[in-house]
Amino acid sequence: MITYAPFYETLKEKGISTYKLIQQYGVSRSLLDRLKHNKPLSTVTLDDLCAILDCRIEDIVKYEKDSRS
Repeated sequence: MITYAPFYETLKEKGISTYKLIQQYGVSRSLLDRLKHNKPLSTVTLDDLCAILDCRIEDIVKYEKDSRS
């Protein structure tokens, strides 16, 4: 399962709020909802987030083996 938990840790480390992402960087509320609920994102979106946060992909997304597998 893909999880975006590292995204929120990275936001905290960089001192960036979701409000600032929306207001200053034009990130949509629907994108933040997708992140919150671990829904699929395009690689273009992940690239944009890496650029905004000046971070690596590992700072946004993590793979965790699904316990059902």
